[in-house]
Amino acid sequence: MSHIRLGKYNQLEVVKEVDFGVYLDGDEDGEILLPKRYVPEGCVPGDMLNVFIYLDMDERLVATTLEPYVQVGEFACLEVAWVNQFGAFLNWGLMKDLFVPYREQKAKMVKGGKYMVYAYIDEESYRIVASAKVERFLSKDRPEYEPGEEVDILVWQRTDLGYKVIVDNKFGGMLYHNEIFQPLQPGKQLRAYIKQVREDGKIDLELQKGGYKKIDDFAETLLRYIESQGGYTDLNDKTDAAVIYNAFGVSKKTFKKAVGDLYKKRLIVLEEGGMRLVPQD
Repeated sequence: MSHIRLGKYNQLEVVKEVDFGVYLDGDEDGEILLPKRYVPEGCVPGDMLNVFIYLDMDERLVATTLEPYVQVGEFACLEVAWVNQFGAFLNWGLMKDLFVPYREQKAKMVKGGKYMVYAYIDEESYRIVASAKVERFLSKDRPEYEPGEEVDILVWQRTDLGYKVIVDNKFGGMLYHNEIFQPLQPGKQLRAYIKQVREDGKIDLELQKGGYKKIDDFAETLLRYIESQGGYTDLNDKTDAAVIYNAFGVSKKTFKKAVGDLYKKRLIVLEEGGMRLVPQD
């Protein structure tokens, strides 16, 4: 079996220099060309290079030091560069575009459109291809997450409830509209927190950490902010949620809870147009 990981990064040794690049040791796969335009300056035989391996126009293994937008086994939102009678070709940052056969398209892809896809090796042709039928490649295992656990998410698509996301390049999840306080679009990558794993195995997420710790942490942040403003701010519980988010990156719900926490501790007083620190002895 080949030790070369097609569609992924490989650590390979430079074995020979030629006018048009260098050859790398592909073991039983033979020597693999790294074209001259990608050869690092000062590279000599014996050097180890971290290269991405894919197939050239003639379906031969070829190496590059360019960074693709997606590797085999990953999801990504990519733009269609061109289409023909066989399918669509996506720009994934390399010289040769990534092929999506018609059978792997949910709806006919159009040039310039952006689509969430999964990259994989086609078993029949041994080619790197992509599929827009994303659900098929999500794990069917029950997620083993705890509430509050931090995860990586990739925004997938907008729905009536919120945004479908892909969690840790493995599971499907959901962010709900009433808990989103920043612009989102398919393809955006960010950190999120597990709200709950439901009985059906589906994951609900939030962009701010839930529970008392979040409120306590932000209450401290809000207190320091009021101090930095000379002990008074015109922000209060009637302030627009977008203004609060732009100022602190938290929801109005979190803001109001923090205000309540500071008020109960008698650290602030609430006035008609804002909040003021209580002088401390």
